[in-house]
Amino acid sequence: MEQSTIKLSKKIKNDLKKQMTHPGETYEMVIARLLKNSQEDDVLSPAIIKNIEEGVADIKAGRVYTSEQVKKRLGLK
Repeated sequence: MEQSTIKLSKKIKNDLKKQMTHPGETYEMVIARLLKNSQEDDVLSPAIIKNIEEGVADIKAGRVYTSEQVKKRLGLK
């Protein structure tokens, strides 16, 4: 493993410390997890894209209900 020194403000260091999920987690582990999560958030899976496309098709075809219609059908109003 390569060792490096970086300078962090106290605020960033405290923010990283708050992100730790267990006492033994290192700053490197926190940073790696945050980077992985941020990369995953930027990519939509094929299943999510398919669901979005189906939802748009439903809207275009008029297969939608208002909140009031749903409440009435469920007996909530």
